Amino acid sequence: LVMSLATVASAAEYPTKGISVICPWGAGGGTDACLRAFCEALNKQLGVTLTVDNLTGASGVTGHEAIADADPDGYTMGMITFELAGYKAQEMSDYTYENYDAICRVNTDAAAITVNTEWAAANGITDVATFVEYCKAHPGEVSIATETGASTHMLIVDMENKGGLEFNIVSVGGGADRAAALLGGDVDVNVSVYGSCASYVESGDMRCLAVLADEPVEGLDAPTLKDATGIDTVWTHFYIVAFPKGTDPAIVEKMGKAIEKDAYTDNYTSVLSNYFFKPDVKTGQDAMDFLAEQQAYFQSLVDQYNERYGA
Repeated sequence: LVMSLATVASAAEYPTKGISVICPWGAGGGTDACLRAFCEALNKQLGVTLTVDNLTGASGVTGHEAIADADPDGYTMGMITFELAGYKAQEMSDYTYENYDAICRVNTDAAAITVNTEWAAANGITDVATFVEYCKAHPGEVSIATETGASTHMLIVDMENKGGLEFNIVSVGGGADRAAALLGGDVDVNVSVYGSCASYVESGDMRCLAVLADEPVEGLDAPTLKDATGIDTVWTHFYIVAFPKGTDPAIVEKMGKAIEKDAYTDNYTSVLSNYFFKPDVKTGQDAMDFLAEQQAYFQSLVDQYNERYGA
């Protein structure tokens, strides 16, 4: 009973100092931008400073493991991304969603297929249908950016399998790096969250051909890949804020409620809109169940990757 009362008292007073928030991806990308806006909103509500720490490397493994390995005292949390769902399946890490106490899923978004505008014009590509036709006529020649082991890598293989395509897959790095490679003409195509390329699409340097979603993205003039070509590659990228496993449940619940309150604030949603993300809140067990579903889905992507390449 004494321990129970102490726990309640601790949660009631929490937080009493600043909180470190780990981002497994580099500064300047969509994950980082959304997390910083999210922390700014929470700073005001919680009355303490949430500081973003970018711990990059190994296709996000470094940062994800650092979140799970942190002291479960409520003062270190992080942003889990889709890639976590595939690490064990790809033998990149033994960490799974079970290593975390999920606080809240804060948003989801769809990936987009973007091309270098000059390359597209030079090859007669006017939309995603002509893009697919060109790829079929030039197997292995169209270079497409990804980061080895990342979710986009698995999705590209899914597109190859379902569309009868063969790309020249180039490992470039995170979203910002892939956008830079496409802008510079180092690759022909990029598959990434739309926000990492949005400004270049607006400037005319890139063109968005399609989104990998069940339905068109509001505000984006691009069809779904499925509707335009019949290639049924669909992706729901997500961000889930989580504590390391073993964090006081009362603290997890308190933070979840704080996040729910701030998930639709003007500051946060304005940043989300810049990246064509949308608030999509799930807390507690609902968030954990969602992670379990995504891990099973990613396993199916890895299985087909292994079957294709004989891994």
